Amino acid sequence: MNLESKVKTPVAKRIYKELEIHGDIRVDNYFWLNERENPEVVNYLNEENTYYNSLTGHTKDFQKSLFEEMKGRIKEDDASVPYKHNGYWYITRYEKGKGYPIYSRKKESLDAPEEILLDCNLEAENHEYYKVRGLSISPDNKFMAFGEDTISRRIYIIKVKNLETGEILEDRIENTTGSSTWANDNKTLFYTAKEEETLRSYQIRKHYLGTSSEKDILVFEEEDDTYDTFVYRTKSEKFIVIGSSATLTSEYRFVDAETPDEEFTIFQKRTRGLEYGIAHYDDHFYILTNADEATNFKLMKTSEKQTQKEFWEVIIDHRRDTLIEDIDVFKDYLVITERNEGLTKIRIKTWDDRLDYHLPFDDETYMAYSSINMDFDTSWFRYGYSSLTTPTSILEFDMETRETKVLKEQEVLGGNFDKSNYTSKRVWATAVDGVKVPISLVYRKDTVLNENTPLLQYAYGSYGHTIDPYFSTTRLSLLDRGFVYAIAHIRGGEYLGRPWYDDGKMLNKKNTFTDFITCSKYLIEENYTSASHLYAMGGSAGGLLMGVVVNEAPKLYNGVLAAVPFVDVVTTMLDDTIPLTTGEYDEWGNPNNKEYYDYIKSYSPYDNVKKQGYPNLLITTGFHDSQVQYWEPAKWIAKIRELRTNENQLFLHTNMDTGHGGASGRFEALKELAEEYAFIFELEGITI
Repeated sequence: MNLESKVKTPVAKRIYKELEIHGDIRVDNYFWLNERENPEVVNYLNEENTYYNSLTGHTKDFQKSLFEEMKGRIKEDDASVPYKHNGYWYITRYEKGKGYPIYSRKKESLDAPEEILLDCNLEAENHEYYKVRGLSISPDNKFMAFGEDTISRRIYIIKVKNLETGEILEDRIENTTGSSTWANDNKTLFYTAKEEETLRSYQIRKHYLGTSSEKDILVFEEEDDTYDTFVYRTKSEKFIVIGSSATLTSEYRFVDAETPDEEFTIFQKRTRGLEYGIAHYDDHFYILTNADEATNFKLMKTSEKQTQKEFWEVIIDHRRDTLIEDIDVFKDYLVITERNEGLTKIRIKTWDDRLDYHLPFDDETYMAYSSINMDFDTSWFRYGYSSLTTPTSILEFDMETRETKVLKEQEVLGGNFDKSNYTSKRVWATAVDGVKVPISLVYRKDTVLNENTPLLQYAYGSYGHTIDPYFSTTRLSLLDRGFVYAIAHIRGGEYLGRPWYDDGKMLNKKNTFTDFITCSKYLIEENYTSASHLYAMGGSAGGLLMGVVVNEAPKLYNGVLAAVPFVDVVTTMLDDTIPLTTGEYDEWGNPNNKEYYDYIKSYSPYDNVKKQGYPNLLITTGFHDSQVQYWEPAKWIAKIRELRTNENQLFLHTNMDTGHGGASGRFEALKELAEEYAFIFELEGITI
């Protein structure tokens, strides 16, 4: 039965609009949808929501049961592994039936009375959306600064709490990133301010406790609109550091945390293409950098007194087959997080070279990462580990004796999870240019693999962001219903090192899209699934990916989930008033340059919608999204409706209360995931 015939399909009005640059004219009949305050725009979005809810209403009970199923696997009264810093043990915990975290601490001993720093459940009571970030404790442990967002546009108000009295002070700093850094005088607070229109992090300001934010002092302003700025304190707690970063270039400046009113010293002046990050210990800085064509980065050091590049000395040199991702500095040990052949390696060495080895990991495909390591003078290193079949564990490893302690193992409730019922592996597809593209797969061992097997393929593929093969309790709802889940590690991420990223951006961006399609064809050819049972999923830049593949290979997929999709690439990248645009020229290219304009236009999903059949599509967005504006998916679906030649399901669901990250609260996001799963389950004929 065609349900659409019984429900009025939303039709966005068409208003002719010419957009001209480089002598080229694009016609955008739905340009008017970017008028956020226009009641007709809101009405159209509500019509789309009504249409979506009407045609999926019969799945609401299934969605509810999926939500309860996924929620039922999560330990509600859960807590983080405590970590100690400056005399206190810090804990984040959740209580049963509550969706927000409670931040607390205990003095010196875990047996000491609990001190509640912030109960976000209480703070969120009068808000549709609530998010806290940037909890920052003063060195004397008396004050806590934190950032609050109640709109979901990632604009935070910094507040300060007196931890001795429980009082929220009158200090109130608006329009910030939410993060802040204390100087050692316990009264000076550095923070990052955002531009009101573009939301770019562009200023570092200094606030004195007990004064009006109107009197805050401008410390640094990043005048280049392709850069963002930020501030932090080194792990050694000796320096306050201001960083400026663009996609390809970094610059830092620092001041002693004891003298916050002194001028900041530039560490190494920005040089186009020079990326570096700094850590401090003893009387040296340690620099992770791509200097001198070290594409996969190398580790260097220099003294506090001579920080310019000519004084940097190599500790670990560049290797073509290994990407250095991060370091942790201890008194006697250096821990290096590396990536080789797509897999994370954690390397441990002593400063005197007495020891140099890697932590042993046995899974074929897995995820490992450095956890919270606040102490310098310790031999214990804390890290996290999981795989597609192994729940996340937090472990502590003695770097001297090589003893391992499991501090916490993720509990999977519900009573029927057994990791031995699942299998994971990594396979390699051959891209159109001959490059091998890895795919991580997971499924139940009793799943029969053939052309009738449903498979959900996920990818992101931008900004050098790597999607590691992590464990997910919610994913079990797919696997236990016979799905195979695939992560395509396509170019544009850094899974196979920095060159893997470079080969999937700018004028190489199309490799990202063709890699994904290559992986889909491989999975079909190898009889994991067929086009009738293959589904694709991606969000944000991954939503752009979805937009391209449904234009270029619509017959490969039965259904596609596109979350907050970045699909109107040309128009957005030509509008420097939109948040994030100018800072992303080194990712996508600047279309004010004709070469980049032509290239971006050739793949931009909105500009390339054509008269053809499209797969079943569920598109989701948030009205307050500051990263991908709601009008991009709204325009996209309107244009697809206008031009498509088939009658597959086509839905846009706009959350009118949230932004890019979706709903707040620990369990609200599960409701959105239940909607997405229910969409593809119905396409598969799965109803329970």
